Amino acid sequence: MALQQHTLMDKTMMVVLGFLLVGIPIAFLQPDTGELRDQPLYLLFYASIGGIIVVIMYNGYKGKKARQQANRERRRKFKK
Repeated sequence: MALQQHTLMDKTMMVVLGFLLVGIPIAFLQPDTGELRDQPLYLLFYASIGGIIVVIMYNGYKGKKARQQANRERRRKFKK
């Protein structure tokens, strides 16, 4: 049952991922006019990409730990 609880990202991670995804176009477009920036904000772009990678890796790590816990519980029930 622990595996089913962790199949989707947590709500907080989804919110963080949403902010990071919104930050990518802001790095290249002016938010008020919608025109391309003369000098893009590369730091914002790369920080957003890095943050997305970290969120995905963290969720993979949490999923792996949940699967390990479920396997431990399954083995414990099987031995009895």
